[in-house]
Amino acid sequence: MSKNHRGSGIRSLPAKGKGTCAICGKTDIKVLYEKDIDGKTVKICKFCNANLKNKAKKEARAAKPAEAASEAPAESAE
Repeated sequence: MSKNHRGSGIRSLPAKGKGTCAICGKTDIKVLYEKDIDGKTVKICKFCNANLKNKAKKEARAAKPAEAASEAPAESAE
Protein backbone atom coordinates (compact mmCIF):
# COMPACT_ATOMS: atom_id res chain seq x y z
CA MET A 1 0.00 0.00 0.00
CA SER A 2 1.37 3.42 -0.93
CA LYS A 3 2.27 6.10 1.54
CA ASN A 4 1.46 9.19 -0.53
CA HIS A 5 0.26 11.32 2.36
CA ARG A 6 3.11 10.69 4.77
CA GLY A 7 4.54 14.03 5.89
CA SER A 8 1.97 16.05 3.98
CA GLY A 9 1.19 18.14 7.06
CA ILE A 10 4.69 19.57 7.26
CA ARG A 11 5.20 20.21 3.56
CA SER A 12 3.35 23.50 3.88
CA LEU A 13 5.56 24.73 6.76
CA PRO A 14 8.56 26.96 6.04
CA ALA A 15 11.59 24.82 5.14
CA LYS A 16 9.30 21.77 5.48
CA GLY A 17 9.39 22.04 9.27
CA LYS A 18 13.16 22.00 9.54
CA GLY A 19 15.21 24.42 11.58
CA THR A 20 17.42 24.64 14.66
CA CYS A 21 16.32 23.05 17.95
CA ALA A 22 16.21 25.55 20.80
CA ILE A 23 17.48 23.04 23.38
CA CYS A 24 20.14 20.87 21.75
CA GLY A 25 21.10 23.29 18.99
CA LYS A 26 21.04 20.74 16.17
CA THR A 27 20.63 22.38 12.80
CA ASP A 28 18.49 21.29 9.85
CA ILE A 29 16.36 19.00 12.03
CA LYS A 30 12.58 18.80 12.14
CA VAL A 31 11.36 21.13 14.89
CA LEU A 32 7.69 20.31 15.21
CA TYR A 33 7.00 20.49 18.95
CA GLU A 34 6.21 23.75 20.73
CA LYS A 35 7.11 23.91 24.43
CA ASP A 36 7.11 26.68 27.02
CA ILE A 37 10.65 27.03 28.33
CA ASP A 38 11.53 29.90 30.66
CA GLY A 39 8.31 31.69 29.73
CA LYS A 40 8.97 31.50 25.98
CA THR A 41 7.29 29.24 23.45
CA VAL A 42 10.03 27.59 21.42
CA LYS A 43 10.11 24.82 18.83
CA ILE A 44 12.12 21.72 19.68
CA CYS A 45 12.99 18.41 18.01
CA LYS A 46 11.36 15.10 18.87
CA PHE A 47 14.42 13.89 20.78
CA CYS A 48 14.35 16.85 23.17
CA ASN A 49 10.57 16.54 23.49
CA ALA A 50 10.93 12.90 24.54
CA ASN A 51 13.74 13.82 26.93
CA LEU A 52 11.56 16.43 28.65
CA LYS A 53 8.67 13.98 28.95
CA ASN A 54 10.93 11.28 30.43
CA LYS A 55 12.34 13.72 32.99
CA ALA A 56 8.82 14.75 34.00
CA LYS A 57 7.81 11.10 34.45
CA LYS A 58 10.86 10.38 36.62
CA GLU A 59 10.16 13.42 38.79
CA ALA A 60 6.52 12.41 39.18
CA ARG A 61 7.49 8.88 40.22
CA ALA A 62 10.03 10.21 42.72
CA ALA A 63 7.48 12.61 44.19
CA LYS A 64 4.80 9.95 44.76
CA PRO A 65 6.79 7.81 47.26
CA ALA A 66 8.01 10.94 49.03
CA GLU A 67 4.42 12.18 49.44
CA ALA A 68 3.23 8.78 50.64
CA ALA A 69 6.08 8.56 53.16
CA SER A 70 5.35 12.03 54.51
CA GLU A 71 1.63 11.26 54.92
CA ALA A 72 2.04 7.86 56.59
CA PRO A 73 3.72 9.08 59.86
CA ALA A 74 1.14 11.82 60.22
CA GLU A 75 -1.68 9.27 60.19
CA SER A 76 -0.01 6.97 62.71
CA ALA A 77 0.60 9.88 65.13
CA GLU A 78 -3.12 10.52 65.50
